[in-house]
Amino acid sequence: MGKKILVTGGLGYIGSHTVVELIKQGYEPLIIDNLSNSDPKVLDRLEKICGKRPLFQQVEMRDKEQLQEVFWNNNNEIAGVIHFAAALLVGESVEQPLHYYYNNLTSTINLLECMKEFEVRPLVFSSSCTVYGNPDELPVTENATIKPAVSPYGNTKKICEDILSDASKAHDLSIISLRYFNPIGAHESALIGEFQKGAPHHLVPFITETASGKRDKLMIFGNDWNTKDGTCIRDYIHVSDVATAHIYAMERAMDKNQPKEAFEVFNIGSGNGYTVLEMVESFVKVTGMKVPYEFAKRRAGDVEAVFADTTKANKTLGWKTRKSLDDMLKSAWDWEQALAKEGQG
Repeated sequence: MGKKILVTGGLGYIGSHTVVELIKQGYEPLIIDNLSNSDPKVLDRLEKICGKRPLFQQVEMRDKEQLQEVFWNNNNEIAGVIHFAAALLVGESVEQPLHYYYNNLTSTINLLECMKEFEVRPLVFSSSCTVYGNPDELPVTENATIKPAVSPYGNTKKICEDILSDASKAHDLSIISLRYFNPIGAHESALIGEFQKGAPHHLVPFITETASGKRDKLMIFGNDWNTKDGTCIRDYIHVSDVATAHIYAMERAMDKNQPKEAFEVFNIGSGNGYTVLEMVESFVKVTGMKVPYEFAKRRAGDVEAVFADTTKANKTLGWKTRKSLDDMLKSAWDWEQALAKEGQG
């Protein structure tokens, strides 16, 4: 195998798909995860997909000594880090703000201190379009004003970016922050995808669970927004395309001959905005399944419309999306059916 890449939170939704892409491109991922929001069975699934079992250690990143031990045991072998590990539910962050600040900030600071100590320079950070809030202009560029966060979760991403920016300059690190828009879908094998305990937290799992009969109907929050059909607009991107962006970003961060800033940010989205109703209609078209829905009042904190300008990522990283909206929704339905067969749907 090639260069060893430390992947924090590598058994999670986006992390696991990125591990697949790393192996495909000849890298050797070393996954660390505390298993608080992931399942060790994902390792078996990754082995089936890749034909090779990724390296894995259960590590609590808030414990600096545990993290130091990872670097110590792999000294001079870790070529770069991709940092996914974080608590990530918006609603939960409102209810448990102290947990979110402590978890997300402490783990990131500990990671940076270890990178400094063991002289590992390249880092790709998992950020979010939540840092833009309700944007003034669409599509959103990386130069858009950073608005006050609507949740503690979103604020941890913004604060982490500030920490990363300062640390990159002070400690000669090469850091790239990827601001995802709305990752959806699953791996083409239907072996890995988005799985959350209890009620889903995102639109597409709600759609698939309604189509499968697990839910009676889909609740759409607001039909009086200033959009083409009155429902909110978001930028959806296939999770495998998001995963691929990390490979391009890591290669840029590792390239010492590439002229670049110590800290850079890139939007990772499809560049297209779809309304909630368009998503439902596309899903019905692709799968032939019915999705009963009902309109409800707007939710507090919801943004009317947001979608990405991906010009910077396209030109500077050389990255582009490959999956269509039909691909995204078909893979999400395949994943839902796979979960149902396992008795998890």
